[in-house]
Formats: sequence, structure tokens, C-alpha cells
Amino acid sequence: MKNILVTGGAGFIGSAFVRVMTAKYPQYNIITYDKLTYAGNLDNLLPVHDEPNHKFVRGDIADREAVRRVLSDYDIDTVVNFAAESHVDRSIMSADAFMHTNSIGVYILLDEGRAHGLERFLQVSTDEVYGSVPVGESVETDPLEPRNPYSAAKAGGELMVRAYHETHGMNTVITRGSNTFGEYQYPEKLLPFFITEAIDNRPLPLYGDGMQMRDWLYVEDHVGGIDVALHKGEAGEIYNVAGEDLRHNIDVVHLMLEKLGKPTSLIKHVPDREGHDLRYAMNCDKLRALGWKRQFSFDTALDHMVRWYQDNEWWWRKIKTGEYLEYYKRQYAARLGMTE
Repeated sequence: MKNILVTGGAGFIGSAFVRVMTAKYPQYNIITYDKLTYAGNLDNLLPVHDEPNHKFVRGDIADREAVRRVLSDYDIDTVVNFAAESHVDRSIMSADAFMHTNSIGVYILLDEGRAHGLERFLQVSTDEVYGSVPVGESVETDPLEPRNPYSAAKAGGELMVRAYHETHGMNTVITRGSNTFGEYQYPEKLLPFFITEAIDNRPLPLYGDGMQMRDWLYVEDHVGGIDVALHKGEAGEIYNVAGEDLRHNIDVVHLMLEKLGKPTSLIKHVPDREGHDLRYAMNCDKLRALGWKRQFSFDTALDHMVRWYQDNEWWWRKIKTGEYLEYYKRQYAARLGMTE
């Protein structure tokens, strides 16, 4: 392992992985490959901009010629694929981009990677492929039961990874991460959206009664789990990366408001999302057996995140003036019965 292509490396989790790997493994060449769609942001890579073992290449994982070229030009031996359309609400509005990237893009990466002779391919997936889990915890051998276009497209990508391992003998690993949060997270997801709205004393449109339960995982811990799976995971295996800290959305929002010193009166309940999964939960004994363990408590990680968004308005304010987020905010405003 010496030349690692990190696809989707300008996004939230991908850029965190790039920043960690560039510093932790100076003997590796890290090549970030990103299409720079709305959530891909070169500002996320500023900390590694001048690092000698990091390069950035703009490209689409579903562009076969571009993928072939980057694999060859940089003599890539390892691919870690973060590239994905990831927002459930957007997938409900239109699933085209999700199928293009999350399924077809994964196929093209695998197909070109096999032809190139990759030594290792790691696919970053999500706990949402398990579907809603009313009780207990999902384990890696449980059936996939996605319930929205986003998770269905991610499941399709996973199945192609498995097929390339079984059919062609590719050295593949899949990780499934739980609900990840932290710095540089695009402000359409619950926590960064609510933190930035609360800073401006705007209403927080919480779906339904807020009793949806998620397993919260700090981005640094998620990256650590992927690192372990990449270096120690067995070919053909799947590893859950779980925060093992289940909380109701409304409780998370209350704690966030407390840390910001903002009133709970900002919370405005809106009609629930179509097909909203009530609960996700995963067991990560398999990854823990490889030596991974969580480093951050939820409370400590949320402190870090809140302070970061307070101190880095330069990063998120220009994002929130973007066309999509303005549209997204108008949609929420309509749910709240507001005119703006």
C-alpha cells in the first residue's frame, strides 16, 4: 500500500480521512479524487494543501475514462471510495444522481480497478442499508433492507463490491458507518443545519415528534475505524463502524441548544419525512476484534463540533447562500407555514 486514491475525498467524511491519513502515514501518497458537486469542498482540504504526499484530481467515479486515467497516472494500488450522494431528502426528491454515483460509479471503479490490478478496494457504506431496526443491533450478516432511494443505491453499490470479490477475486472490504457528525459537515444534515440555524436564531424544523433514534459516531472515530479495516480487514469482509451511542433526535437537539445557550423554543415540529426510519443500531464487535475502539464520547465530540461551527462562520456562511440550500430552507419554511 503506497498510492491511495480517496474518491469523494473533498466531502465530509472523505476529507477527514484524507487529513488523518496524510499526517499519519507520510510514506503513503494520498490522491484525492472528487467531482466537486455541491457537497465537495476544496476548503475541506486546506489543511493538507501544501503537504508533499497529497494531490487533488477533479473527476467523476462514473466517468470510466477519467477513472482509468487517474489509476494509471498515479500508479494507484489502493482505492478507498467515499464518493456518494448521501442526503435522504434529496434522494426522495430525485434518485437519478444517487443511482449514477452510488451504484453505477461503484461498478466503474471496481471494473477499472480490476483491470488496473488494484491490491485493495474499500467501499465506505452506511448503517442505513439495514433499514429500520426496531430492537437489537444489526450485525454484518443481516439482510439488507433499505427503505429509501439513497440507501437502496448504497446497497446496490455494496452488492457489486461483493460480486467483484466473489467473481473476480478482488481484494475488497466494506465498512458500514453509523450516523456520523463533526466538523466540515455540510449544513443540510441535522446537526450542522440546526447548529448554524440556531446561531442565527432561526426556527429548527424537526421531523415528527423527534423520537427517531440514531447511533451517533464522531467523524474522527469513523475515520479511525476505516483506517483499521483498510489495514487489518480480511478480503471479502464487511465491518460495522458504530458509535454505540443511541439517542433520540430531539434529545440531541436539546443538548446542542444547551451548548449554544439557545432556547428550546427554536424547535418547530414539522410533518415527518416519507418512509422515515425510526431506529438504526449496529454491533461492531467484529471491528473491535481488529483493535478499533471509540476515542470520543458523544458529549465531548458535540462540544468540538459546536465550537468549530461557532469559530468557522467563514466556512459555512458562504455554503448556506448556495442555490440548493436556499431551496431546501424554503421547503422547510413552507412546512412551518412561514413566508421566507
